[in-house]
Amino acid sequence: MERRPMIRHLQRELDKLKKQVLSLGAMVEDRVHKVSRVIEKRDLFEAGRIIKLDYEVDEKEVEIEEECLKVLALHQPVAVDLRFLIAVIKINNDLERIADETVNIAQRVTSIAKQSNASDFSHDYTPMTEKVAAMLRMSLDALVNLDADVAFKVCLMDDDVDTFHHDAYDDIKSAMKENPADIRHLLNLFLISRHLERIGDHATNIAEEVIYMIEGEIVRHADY
Repeated sequence: MERRPMIRHLQRELDKLKKQVLSLGAMVEDRVHKVSRVIEKRDLFEAGRIIKLDYEVDEKEVEIEEECLKVLALHQPVAVDLRFLIAVIKINNDLERIADETVNIAQRVTSIAKQSNASDFSHDYTPMTEKVAAMLRMSLDALVNLDADVAFKVCLMDDDVDTFHHDAYDDIKSAMKENPADIRHLLNLFLISRHLERIGDHATNIAEEVIYMIEGEIVRHADY
C-alpha cells in the first residue's frame, strides 16, 4: 500500500519538472526572437537587456538541475521515468546554452554598432534566424506532445542551418578580400552566423533527447 502513494508522488514531481523546463524553454525562445530583431534592427537597447538579464536563465537552469538531482536521490526512478529525468537534465543544459548564444550575438551586434568607420557591408540573417527559431519551437512542441516525428523533423532541419552558415562564410570571406581594413567588422558578422548555427545545434540536441525520452534510442550522431 505504501508504494502506490510513492509512485503518485514521483509522478507529481515529474509533472512539475516538465512544467519548469517548458517555462525555461518559453523564456529562451523569447530571447531567440528578440535577438533576431537585434540583428535586423541593430537595437542596442534590446541587446543590452538580453545581456543584462542572462542571469534569469542561469538561475532557472540551476533550479531545474537541483530538482532533477533531488528526484533521482529520493525516488531512484527506473525505465521511462529515469529516461525522462536524464533527458530533462540535458535539455535544461541545452536551453541555457541557447540563451548564452543570444548573449554572444547581442555582444557582437553591440561591437559592430561601435565601429564607426566600418563599411556598409552586411549579411541578411533573416532566413537563418527564422530557421533556428522554428527548430527551437518545434523541439519544445515535440517535448510537450511527446512527438518523435516532429523531433526527427527538427534533426533534418539542421542541414539547412549548416548551409546558411556556409553561405555566410563564403559571403563574408569575399568581403574580407575586398575590404581587408574592415576585418574586425566582418569577423563580428561571421561570428553572428556561428552563434546562430550553434543555436540550431542545441535545438537539434533537444529534439534528440525527446526521441530518447520517447523511444529509448540514442540517435546522436545518427545519419537521419
